[in-house]
Amino acid sequence: MTTTAPAEAAVPTNSSGAAKPGPRRRPGRLRRIGLPYLLLLPALLLELLVHLVPMVIGIVMSFKELTQFYIRDWGAAPWSGLDNYQVSVDFDAPVGQALLHSFLVTVAFTLLSVGLCWLLGTAAAVYLQDTFRGRGLLRALFLVPYALPVYAAVITWVFMFQHDNGLVNHVLHGQLHLTDKPSFWLIGDNSFWALLTVSVWKGWPFAFLIVMAGLQNIPGELYEAAALDGAGLWQQIRRITLPSLRPVNQVLLLVLFLWTFNDFNTPYVLFGKSAPEAADLISVHIYQASFVTWNFGTGSAMSVLLLLFLLVVTGVYLLLTSRGRKPADV
Repeated sequence: MTTTAPAEAAVPTNSSGAAKPGPRRRPGRLRRIGLPYLLLLPALLLELLVHLVPMVIGIVMSFKELTQFYIRDWGAAPWSGLDNYQVSVDFDAPVGQALLHSFLVTVAFTLLSVGLCWLLGTAAAVYLQDTFRGRGLLRALFLVPYALPVYAAVITWVFMFQHDNGLVNHVLHGQLHLTDKPSFWLIGDNSFWALLTVSVWKGWPFAFLIVMAGLQNIPGELYEAAALDGAGLWQQIRRITLPSLRPVNQVLLLVLFLWTFNDFNTPYVLFGKSAPEAADLISVHIYQASFVTWNFGTGSAMSVLLLLFLLVVTGVYLLLTSRGRKPADV
């Protein structure tokens, strides 16, 4: 009895006799959807550890009566509910009055600093658009304050603001004779202007860098056509430059506002742990409420209130700026 082997399936061949490759199998939907999340997983984990976990812990601490007696075991601190928030927003009490004063000082400081940074950065970027000898050197010099480490730059300003042998008093009083006597810049009312000067000096190069990058996307033909029509420099800036830079300025102003409102390094290095009343920014005020008076519950509540305020301002700002955008025609 003989058996015959089953016939093998016929393999499609081309005209040269070689086997044709089969259809390539497409990756599954799960693989295509999961790959981007897999690539983002390390960044998400770091974000969780660095930002979200401390944020959640701070929110929990704001509902506890956490003082120096519970530092070793803060989880054992008694639950206080909304008491810390009530103390913070009670503007008839000393704690609430001090927080309100710090908030108003911070708002005034932020508006002035952001406005001056944007104005100086935009003016310098527009000026350096034209080609002339030494433009590259000026661009590099303008970026020096932004490239310097914050602590080194601010400490230099501390020496410059010294009462007896500081450079500022030497120039204003000794050489230009603009003041009757040397001024105290790091205490009293002048501390606000000293802090504003350092903030603007440190922040305007960032605005200059962003605006200068945005100007590269404006076609030069627009300025040539405007010049032929008789438009002057101010009309070109008003009709061409500023409207074209609107998307860039929307992001730039928001970033500058958030950075300046939350700035802690500049006032802390400039004044130390106890800032003068005229320059009592809310970031340093919260630090004092937490680490100087050892009332971490109240300090955490102030931090949460600050977070909510910045979220509301950011949401309103994005809502107002997005209204003017028209959807692109399909």
